[in-house]
Amino acid sequence: MSENQSDVLLKVGTNELEIIEFYINEHGAGDQGEPVHFGVNVAKVLEVIELPDHKRPSAPPHPSYLGTIPLRDRILPIIDLAVCLDMVREPSPYEVVLVTQFNQRTTGFLVSGVTRIFRLPWTEVQPPSRYLTSMDCNCVTGTVTLDGHFALLLDLERLIVDLDPDLGADAEVDAGPDADRDAGGPLRALVSEDSTTMRSLVRQKLQEARFATEAFQNGQEAWNRLKDMRDDVAARGRPITDLLDVVISDIEMPAMDGYTLTRHIKEDPVLKVLPVILFSSLITDELRHKGESVGADDQISKPEFGTLAQRAMALIRAARATA
Repeated sequence: MSENQSDVLLKVGTNELEIIEFYINEHGAGDQGEPVHFGVNVAKVLEVIELPDHKRPSAPPHPSYLGTIPLRDRILPIIDLAVCLDMVREPSPYEVVLVTQFNQRTTGFLVSGVTRIFRLPWTEVQPPSRYLTSMDCNCVTGTVTLDGHFALLLDLERLIVDLDPDLGADAEVDAGPDADRDAGGPLRALVSEDSTTMRSLVRQKLQEARFATEAFQNGQEAWNRLKDMRDDVAARGRPITDLLDVVISDIEMPAMDGYTLTRHIKEDPVLKVLPVILFSSLITDELRHKGESVGADDQISKPEFGTLAQRAMALIRAARATA
């Protein structure tokens, strides 16, 4: 897959995603192992390459780290995904590397093979079971059936953070006094994020910046709450800003994604005044136009976490100035 193909030709805001399916042959079932199927958003995959010969480090910083390879203008670190998932991979002569890019990092993940790209609605993605969420890596974001078999959608960002704890270090947030409302109460944010860890972290940082927050695990739940708020203020003849100041949403979520949530908000005559921030590892210069096309007021990549509260306040001030 070429780099240009990472910009998937989907109409933004239709609540669809495209995933690239791959598999790892797990040791213990047949000569070539039993394939276990996984998927990841194709927008995070730059290309798929065959694993070249390379020198493995004698003392790797993590058991999954296989060293680096040159890839055009990059030095690409290679991670054995099976090790991260506590699987024993059955070696094969022709293994492949998913070259991914997210959170401003390019990483290669070694897998046994790639099947194809699937397009499907987010409504077909089921939340992971309690068993899957209790796994040590806690990196499964959803499950889906593809061509009659079961596949796990992976949170590769979580894996990278587990490998490099410095990436998960809390960012400093300097909110300043403007986080308090003029009338004395806190600013109010609605957060939509499917990752339990990230949802808790976003709420914590916003609360440190004196925001009152309400959080939901997918866009559909957030949209249902927004409609309830809309109906409440409409019945009382009041503006939506009596109840809420800003919406902050991830992009990749089961049931309804962040692009679709944003489009719903901006097409609603009452809710459209609310600033919407998309906060995701998918925010890159190449994909920023997708958020713009559905009316997002700001887009923040997860490495820019420390700026989230300040940028939310800037949007709120701007919205009040034009009200």
